[in-house]
Amino acid sequence: MGMKVQLDAKTSECTKKLSGAEMLIESLKKENVEVIFGYPGGAVLPIYDKLYNSGMFHVLARHEQGGIHAAEGYARISGKPGVVIATSGPGATNLVTGLADAMIDSLPLVVFTGQVATTLIGSDAFQEADVIGITMAVTKHSYQVRDPKELPRIIKEAFHIASTGRPGPVLIDIPKDIAVVEDDFTYDHEIDLPGYNPKLEPNHLQIRKLVEAVSSAKKPVILAGAGVLHGKAAPQLKEYAEQQQIPIVHTLLGLGGFPADHPLFLGMGGMHGTYTANMALYECDLMISIGARFDDRLTGNLQHFAKHAKVAHIDIDPAEIGKNVETKIPVVGDSKLVLKELINQNGKPGDSGEWRQKLKEWKEEYPLWYQEDKEGFKPQKLIEYIHKFTKGEAIVTTDVGQHQMWSAQFYPFQKADRWVTSGGLGTMGFGLPAAIGAQLAERNTTVVSVVGDGGFQMTLQELGVIYELNLPIKVVILNNKCLGMVRQWQESFYEERYSYSKFSNQPDFVKLAESYGIKGVRITSEKEAEDKLKSALQSNEPVVIDVHVAPDEKVMPMIEPGKGIQQMTGVKPS
Repeated sequence: MGMKVQLDAKTSECTKKLSGAEMLIESLKKENVEVIFGYPGGAVLPIYDKLYNSGMFHVLARHEQGGIHAAEGYARISGKPGVVIATSGPGATNLVTGLADAMIDSLPLVVFTGQVATTLIGSDAFQEADVIGITMAVTKHSYQVRDPKELPRIIKEAFHIASTGRPGPVLIDIPKDIAVVEDDFTYDHEIDLPGYNPKLEPNHLQIRKLVEAVSSAKKPVILAGAGVLHGKAAPQLKEYAEQQQIPIVHTLLGLGGFPADHPLFLGMGGMHGTYTANMALYECDLMISIGARFDDRLTGNLQHFAKHAKVAHIDIDPAEIGKNVETKIPVVGDSKLVLKELINQNGKPGDSGEWRQKLKEWKEEYPLWYQEDKEGFKPQKLIEYIHKFTKGEAIVTTDVGQHQMWSAQFYPFQKADRWVTSGGLGTMGFGLPAAIGAQLAERNTTVVSVVGDGGFQMTLQELGVIYELNLPIKVVILNNKCLGMVRQWQESFYEERYSYSKFSNQPDFVKLAESYGIKGVRITSEKEAEDKLKSALQSNEPVVIDVHVAPDEKVMPMIEPGKGIQQMTGVKPS
């Protein structure tokens, strides 16, 4: 099935006869794919056979879920689509969590799944699964290839769809016989998708409405989400905020889109956001949302959210506008292009001096806080140490739970594209493999994966990849011997009935790391933390750092279920 070249007498051009597997590899090369994350199996053996001498860089994940989360981390930091290959049946179904995670967090992926031969589809053949049907709700688009000559066009369309408009995952299901059959290969197809035409340029009438609203606002605030980062619009956000003197609140996924030490930055909003950020969202008279979804963890009870505000919503996805919050000024478009147009308009700022002074006073009076006592090493202090020893310049990946919130609160991000976390889906096991992808995207940047002892045990097998590739990732386990956020909710809302949220036994994480050939470090108190942590974080090798933290610590402040955004508990006592 090697490459054959024939001369077309009509065109006098050379056309290549390639197998479907060879077409796939040549297409990936033309898309300038730098890394493939995958796991071989029966239905994709023809593809892997051609990968053998292809010269492409392939990362052998230890589980398909680890592979797709690594691709998400790569996509999040590089901005390029992460590429994944998995076999049919269980290989494909093991990708579903990652597809759902990428879909809701708008991460571009192109995922190839093997499938049984076309003659066997529908017969319940060995390792057959209806992957198109299973993944329809968690992909931006999906294809099943039935003709090998269509494969290059499909791949080209997939990369276009995944990376334009609102990014997301695209799946291509390839039956085994399609990977073997030969046909003519070209990759000069024009993208022709009449039903897919993302709107990038904003409507100028809507821009004027927004400019006028800003000029008359006395309490404006910008809510900046991940759309700012996906649009590479952080510089424009800073310029616009300074031009108009509008304070900034970030969503969880938007962190890093605006410098955390800037006077206009109010912090993260939402369930575990700062007092100042949440009160700004509650009391503002104009809210400008840029690339944020208004999800429930941000808004709390919608009856209380921005109840005094005229809401302007800037988003590249028109389906998000008005979905959860009534919007007076909808602006559909790319975040960078919209902000550039707003900057060029150079509208007259509103009279908001008193508002900014009030927010400044709130920031000083109600900062994030924790009680330093002798009840164990406080996890918030650990995050502060990590920030100190990485000079605030690391890429930080997390799972979901308490450690995720403490990282968001106490690791202030000054730059864009330094924060990799699972937002909408809240996926445990995300942080470790995502760090692999992030490190491959930026080889010379320190990557710290902050994980809980629960989530770490879900994908810890990916330590094998870290060792194999000698990636200098620092894995910091916040070990409180329980599912921390579950325990916190059980304590607060379930009368301290700790139903299956505490671990009765755990592996020795240091010995586990060493068994993978990776250095392990254990820290059991704050007293020994500074020296051990500093040494580990500043080394040039991979390290697993098992940090025993106070087991009963809670994430505060908190908006309890059903409460409004202004009804926070655990705010710093006056």
